[in-house]
Amino acid sequence: MAQNVTNVSQTEEVSSTRRVIAASSVGTLIEWYDFYIFGTLAKIISEQFFPKDNPTAALLATLATFAAGFVVRPFGALFFGRLGDLIGRKYTFLVTLVIMGGSTFAIGLVPGYKTIGFVAPAIVFLLRLLQGLALGGEYGGAATYVAEHSPVGKRGFWTSWIQTTATVGLFLALGIILIIRQTIGVEAFTDWGWRIPFILSAFLVGISIYIRMKMSESPLFAKMKKEGKTSANPLAESFKQKGNLKMVLIALLGATAGQGVVWYTGQFYALSFLQNACNVEFVQSNLIISVALVIGTPFFILFGSLSDKIGRKYIMMAGMLIAVLAYRPIYTIMYSDANLKNKVEVVEKKEVKVKADVKGADSLITTVTIKSFTDGTTFKETVKKKFPIDPVAKAALAKDKMKPETKKEVTLPQDIFYKMIGLVLIQVIFVTMVYGPIAAFLVELFPTRIRYTSMSLPYHIGNGVFGGLVPLISTRLVEATRPAADLPPADPLAGLWYPILIASVSFVIGSLYISNKTNNMDVE
Repeated sequence: MAQNVTNVSQTEEVSSTRRVIAASSVGTLIEWYDFYIFGTLAKIISEQFFPKDNPTAALLATLATFAAGFVVRPFGALFFGRLGDLIGRKYTFLVTLVIMGGSTFAIGLVPGYKTIGFVAPAIVFLLRLLQGLALGGEYGGAATYVAEHSPVGKRGFWTSWIQTTATVGLFLALGIILIIRQTIGVEAFTDWGWRIPFILSAFLVGISIYIRMKMSESPLFAKMKKEGKTSANPLAESFKQKGNLKMVLIALLGATAGQGVVWYTGQFYALSFLQNACNVEFVQSNLIISVALVIGTPFFILFGSLSDKIGRKYIMMAGMLIAVLAYRPIYTIMYSDANLKNKVEVVEKKEVKVKADVKGADSLITTVTIKSFTDGTTFKETVKKKFPIDPVAKAALAKDKMKPETKKEVTLPQDIFYKMIGLVLIQVIFVTMVYGPIAAFLVELFPTRIRYTSMSLPYHIGNGVFGGLVPLISTRLVEATRPAADLPPADPLAGLWYPILIASVSFVIGSLYISNKTNNMDVE
């Protein structure tokens, strides 16, 4: 009889934990979806909200706006983390969900640059800041909430479900974008259809709010609040006490910074690289990422569960080290295979000024040596173009696309397409190794009374600043190797040096200072 009661009790506990995870995960997934549709549509957004006369500058400005949402995430972590430790987990991440959903919906309604000029990117920038602040308060609340409901010895397994929401949110964003684009057509999607994924988020957020309203408060926090043991000043207690501040810094520099750059390299930078460096056409590049995410997502659960058995540290450090060693070889293969049969590369450019144009104006003869690769055969050919020195005439010729074209969208053959999925999947596995155990690792570092505040800051600096800046910094590094505006970069893989450096530093610090022991959170 006693055994039956015990079994019923355990079954109820597991069922309750599953409901908690489902409710937390749905909201977190929607917030990630809201956050990532901006990055996924960065190229189109750059054309809608910035001047079109300099596409590279417009794309960089859009990536900077995208990055701004990451940079403010630590401030959201401080503000909402403090609220979460003062008034509770449940109501705090209800507020973050409303802010995120409202901001995303509003981006879909903002008029473009043609209509209101520079006011358009200014409004989008402010809405992006609100998104970042909201996300800064979301993840810590969800991870803490699930961890405080999880049974002892299974915290890595249960919290790893929260870890899947970022990747599933990105997958959802890619899927909805592709469906809408294929339904209404490329031209309509580029013109106005890109707004639909933003507006659609209002419906998804509404469902999530309804689900979260039915959630109860974390039992650990409720018990502590009832006993009057909550922190009076979570910020001071988190960052002014030497012992806790030390753990915050170790968590940041030894874990979350490296985890952040591995996450964004393996998913966002991989997509950017396929589209901008390899020139893979829009649908194919998004399908490559989507399929790799679907196949790789279960590994979050695998490594989260494994961390309950062998510890968090070894799995996270292994993921960082393998990523550092493998990135350059993986991206070299991606670049080579994507361009093998379709590549047109300018390898030499000479300019000679000549007199006596037909119209009497000086002209510039540009000799461009082009290296083409067709079915594995390499050959060179020389193309000559004439450009009048007169600025007006030269601009007119440029507008008519008289300059040498070096970039064309590529449709990959089937064998290369599948190979690309495999190469991106390998990077997603790295992501799951460093990200799967991270929530359990962070919540176990800090006591309940200041957990929301203490774990949120290193997580969002590591992911929001170090990780979120990967697309912008990596793109700038590649651009720095470009000899001229109409020439390809000297090193298309230069952008990888940033994540390699940060992940290397985190690996060294984490290996030296992070303990592999897990804390059952029994002693608060």
